[in-house]
Amino acid sequence: MSQPNDGVEPQLRAARAADLPILQVLEALFPGDRLSPRQLRHHLGNPHAVMRVIETDYTLAGYSLLLTRSGSHAGRLYSIAVAPAFRGQGLGKRLLDDVAAQARARGCRELRLEVREDNETAIRLYRNYGFSLLERRPSYYQDGTDALRFRLDIASG
Repeated sequence: MSQPNDGVEPQLRAARAADLPILQVLEALFPGDRLSPRQLRHHLGNPHAVMRVIETDYTLAGYSLLLTRSGSHAGRLYSIAVAPAFRGQGLGKRLLDDVAAQARARGCRELRLEVREDNETAIRLYRNYGFSLLERRPSYYQDGTDALRFRLDIASG
């Protein structure tokens, strides 16, 4: 169920250290594949990581984590999450738009990601956005679940 929106447009911004407690709560909503508090802190200070949050009604509603490497043309969408209460408002698409722009600004021509094969909501978001399936990775996750690896061309955008 969606939260009411008081007319304030959702805002994207760089994640800050003060966001970490809320990001940890958000990650805990996804027990099958979550980042630890230590990983979140590490990525926040990593020069090759771009962690962004989206706020709606002055509440942190989701975030994305893009990883890049010097000399690589591919960015990796390492994590994206929208709190269940804020789903269905287009925030996932807004985060993907922002990730693509951030990746292009860093010289990337494509985005890649892995997603649990049982995460139908995320798979639908990625397919609707234009990602194409590259491969299946058997038993990729700790619990033995397969991963689907997707790719998106962002060179022209």
